[in-house]
Amino acid sequence: MKAHLHWSGVHMRTLQTNTDPDSAVLRSVTLPSVWSDDAAQALIQLTTAEGGPVRLASEAARWVEMIDSTPPLPHSPQDAPPIGRSLSCLLLMQQMAPNAAIWRNEPDGQPGFIIRLSGFVQDGIFATEHFAACLKLACDSLRRLEAARRPYRSGDLPLFDDPAPHDDSDGPAGLILLTDLDACLAALGLDYDSNEGRATASAIARFTRLVARSGTATPDSAFACPHAPDIEQASIAISSAMHSVTGLALIETGFSSPGPVDALLDVEACGPGPIFSLVTNQGGLRPSTLNRLAHKGLSPEAALALALDGQPPLQPAGAQAHALMHDAIQPFCDHLPALPEPELDDLKEKLGRGVRRPLPMRQGGFSQRTSIGGHRLFMRTGEFEDGTLASLTLTPPRESPMARGLMECFSQAVSIGLQFGVPLDVFVEQFAYSRFGACGTVEGDDMASYATSMLDYAFRALSEAYLGQRMPDAPTESGEKQQEAPMLPFGPEQDGPSSRPKNRKLRLVG
Repeated sequence: MKAHLHWSGVHMRTLQTNTDPDSAVLRSVTLPSVWSDDAAQALIQLTTAEGGPVRLASEAARWVEMIDSTPPLPHSPQDAPPIGRSLSCLLLMQQMAPNAAIWRNEPDGQPGFIIRLSGFVQDGIFATEHFAACLKLACDSLRRLEAARRPYRSGDLPLFDDPAPHDDSDGPAGLILLTDLDACLAALGLDYDSNEGRATASAIARFTRLVARSGTATPDSAFACPHAPDIEQASIAISSAMHSVTGLALIETGFSSPGPVDALLDVEACGPGPIFSLVTNQGGLRPSTLNRLAHKGLSPEAALALALDGQPPLQPAGAQAHALMHDAIQPFCDHLPALPEPELDDLKEKLGRGVRRPLPMRQGGFSQRTSIGGHRLFMRTGEFEDGTLASLTLTPPRESPMARGLMECFSQAVSIGLQFGVPLDVFVEQFAYSRFGACGTVEGDDMASYATSMLDYAFRALSEAYLGQRMPDAPTESGEKQQEAPMLPFGPEQDGPSSRPKNRKLRLVG
């Protein structure tokens, strides 16, 4: 039977979409009517076709027939039905889908399946038996693919002999990655940032690894799980049933990273991450939000009334809850997305960048009168309420009008930059030791003995006053260079005998 016939009777819809918002070329995508538009864009990213219409039934039939055509494993029952229809059914319900390596038939890619955990919760109860059957189906599919591709990777001719047993040195046969953890916990009535939520997530991750490693060289043993007794009983049953099976290829497990397959499964949060928003992009409540409100006994109207009264019933999980969940499931995962890097800068400072900070009505600061190389300079500073530098005024009283105007304009530009959040150390690094105008010995301030310019002195003084960093003087310039003798004889010759004859007398001409 052709795999595309598995989709007979499924109500489909066709829409025009594209993954590039700047492109005017739209592609026709046909998929189940209950699937979202995001799934259509994800299907475009997974297909290998350059253009033309995209049909989910045709795209899925390629990899389903590829897996269904592989020979069954030695321990499989003789009367076992083909696994292709089960794979298509799980994809239709958006419970499991292959990764990009299987969609695109990449021989060098690592094959794997991604499982949406929230799809296995029915009436607030986790369907452990259905989840275990899905895991076994994924493991069998990956091991059959690995056994079929092994002769081609090793260079052996694909003769009719039985394939060689799997060697663990060849690496794992595939990956099984979980996703949509927070939505699964919401359907179970558990908070993401709770001990019960972390315990349940750890139990699901541990159970996944137990099923994937059953019959391999490194099997896991059954475990106790008071928070999820169904998972505990299922782990005991699987360990007992697979006790006599050996020689199976290793399957690695973990959680997925953001990608098109997660969008195809219509997840609310990729992998183990929390759902950071209670509403969808269209402004409606997410299914996870409705589930958590229902478990609290609140209707959407009652939740809105509490929120308007200043008592929001739900709070999205933050970065700390994400880190705690990451630490809880890490011991039971082979693959786990890295946590987002913490922000190094203060969030308030980052939000304040680009917004002008108002000056206080009464400002602190200091005034300084100095002389650089005999040229006077008056410097005055203004401060914010927290004591940081807010404004700068530089006035050279005895310089030309052009020089005074340039210094005043420069001071105003620096003041505006400081008020818009530019750090002072950026200005100090840029203008310290600059050479502009007067230079020489500094008088009137013990902070410096020599300055290469008025700007050099001013910003080194600001560095010591507001940054607490005293910067050394620049090396003093050497004395004036000896003027070389001109190449042309502009004056009388100093060296050598005079060309005028000696003892020459004047003669009067009448």
